[in-house]
Amino acid sequence: MPILALNGISKRYGTHVALDDVSLMIEPGEVVAIIGRSGSGKTTLLRCVNGLEVPDSGEIVFDGRRVERSRGGLQALRREIGIVFQSFNLFPHLSVERNITLAPTVAKGLPLAEAQARAREVLRQVGLEDKIAAMPLQLSGGQQQRVAIARSLAMQPRLMLFDEITSALDPELVGEVIIVLEKLATDGMTMILVTHEMGFARAAADTVVFMHQGKICEKGPPSRLFTAPETAELATFIDAIQPTNADVMQAIE
Repeated sequence: MPILALNGISKRYGTHVALDDVSLMIEPGEVVAIIGRSGSGKTTLLRCVNGLEVPDSGEIVFDGRRVERSRGGLQALRREIGIVFQSFNLFPHLSVERNITLAPTVAKGLPLAEAQARAREVLRQVGLEDKIAAMPLQLSGGQQQRVAIARSLAMQPRLMLFDEITSALDPELVGEVIIVLEKLATDGMTMILVTHEMGFARAAADTVVFMHQGKICEKGPPSRLFTAPETAELATFIDAIQPTNADVMQAIE
């Protein structure tokens, strides 16, 4: 049974159609990379999955149960589904440890000592155990994003959503975040990622979803989508993101 099923999801903002009859199934342990141009509906789709946006039509089924849009239903959903945004959203006045322990102690009622032990565990996962007492502003952008990932992992979610989490980082910091994502994928975390990091999508994703004008235009393994696109829209997108010979020569130099 899929851990997540989206059935006919549509979403409008006024006259703009953000999502148009989108259906998608995610299996446990699957890594799904969603790619496409800006404005194609990628982020809106993630926000619908986590209950931050309410679809105009369609249904979302998580772990075999239809997601209810009541306050209690959404709170229960968010305890099972973590989300990390491109902005880190850390509390600047709280230490790294308290940023991580806050949600487990408040939302799940976890004893503080247990939450602190869990904070060390998830910081170890992202390679930042030595920063547990630091304040966010003492960290680089890449480190702050890794703390944001650790904060979500501390809730022990069954599904993780990542929305362009490297797009706000300087290029030299992107690699350290990608390493964390690759480790999570290797460890079997079920993940949906909206990303422009095509190298990660090629190497780590089980499934790539290409969105265009609010629809899923193509879906399949990266080995096929990146080498033999079936639609003109995806072929044009891939041509646009491929490095030119000049870019390659400049990188070599």
